[in-house]
Amino acid sequence: MLTEGMETQLKKIPGFCEGGFKIKVTDIKADKDCDVLVGYKAVYRINFALAVFFFVFFLLMLKVKTSKDPRAAVHNGFWFFKIAAIVGIMVGSFYIPGGYFTSAWFAVGMVGAALFILIQLVLLVDLAHSWNELWVSRMEEGNPRVWYAALLSVTTVFYVMSIIIVALFYTYYTKPDGCTENKFFISINLILCVIVSIVSIHPKIQEHQPRSGLLQSSIITLYTLYLTWSAMTNEPDRSCNPTLLSIITHIASPTVTPANSTAIVPTSAPPSKKGHFLDAENLLGLAVFVFCLLYSSIRTSSNSQVNKLTLSGSDSVILGDTTASGASDEEDGQPRRAVDNEKEGVQYSYSFFHLMLCLASLYIMMTLTSWYSPDAKFQSVTSKWPAVWVKISSSWVCLILYVWTLVAPLILTNRDFS
Repeated sequence: MLTEGMETQLKKIPGFCEGGFKIKVTDIKADKDCDVLVGYKAVYRINFALAVFFFVFFLLMLKVKTSKDPRAAVHNGFWFFKIAAIVGIMVGSFYIPGGYFTSAWFAVGMVGAALFILIQLVLLVDLAHSWNELWVSRMEEGNPRVWYAALLSVTTVFYVMSIIIVALFYTYYTKPDGCTENKFFISINLILCVIVSIVSIHPKIQEHQPRSGLLQSSIITLYTLYLTWSAMTNEPDRSCNPTLLSIITHIASPTVTPANSTAIVPTSAPPSKKGHFLDAENLLGLAVFVFCLLYSSIRTSSNSQVNKLTLSGSDSVILGDTTASGASDEEDGQPRRAVDNEKEGVQYSYSFFHLMLCLASLYIMMTLTSWYSPDAKFQSVTSKWPAVWVKISSSWVCLILYVWTLVAPLILTNRDFS
């Protein structure tokens, strides 16, 4: 929808050039017949359809406990009708009048995307703990020197990367006489990451959590810095907000100043008509999204609470059912059949599955449109401070969540955190 060829076709839809994301940016030449960023508008409408579809199914699948529930059949089948429903809602959404719909949906999208970032945080903290537990257990069982060297090497690489990233932040996203907010964001998150790293190896923490360590802290530090950078890329002040491409260009050719590059390709301007419909910031955000969604799909967490966020089932139930059924099938000389292993209980929460995809749709919508906000009169698209604060707040929530996983066993001694 953001490609130039598709935008040409979108402008032919009756009424689609009225309302929405109006073009009033010097970097973009407005069409005399259509001054609306129809690509952005189409992204909003398509993801509106997806979000509505998945939210309806979230409500429909509440309290589904087994496959014997009639609603389970709707979840696992009726694909033709479900795909037809999605297409129908998408087509209908293109004819919703512009008006204040875009502003209202921007607010909904920002809240939904923020919630999906929180889900990403939980999955990432679980990944960090699982990775460390796996390598520590192998170090205790197998060749300790090899696994200790691997653990130390990866942790060192992550921290060195973090130091380099912070140095680049101070070099390109701050100025001696300005960019106060960026200085605050970088400095406070740097201090918090150092504190979190120290806490993770504190003797009291190690006593209750022997496997907590710097590998988890290094992963959380990198993700916190990513969220910090993502927040700064939405800052309205373009002089404090160079593009990733301009920074890379400056590093490769030091004679070109980042300020000059910023003037040519500002981050907070909509994509140009030269085919660059996805910038590096958007691509990195989508890469993190895909990784987290894949992780939630294939991961069966050892933590029962995190397991509620993963979309994979209980291994013991699946293996038990398939083994019993497969044995009888092979004895009869018949090929194995697919078995219903959810008669006693579903393998994952159907309702939460759809809620996660609803929030994912909103996250994709905000990422593809760079979290731009159309103002109340639809005169321009701009980066807004609320988007910046949502992202920077999520980085703080990430650190708080990780610290809680470290100190909870120390505080709540009567609970099992295994």
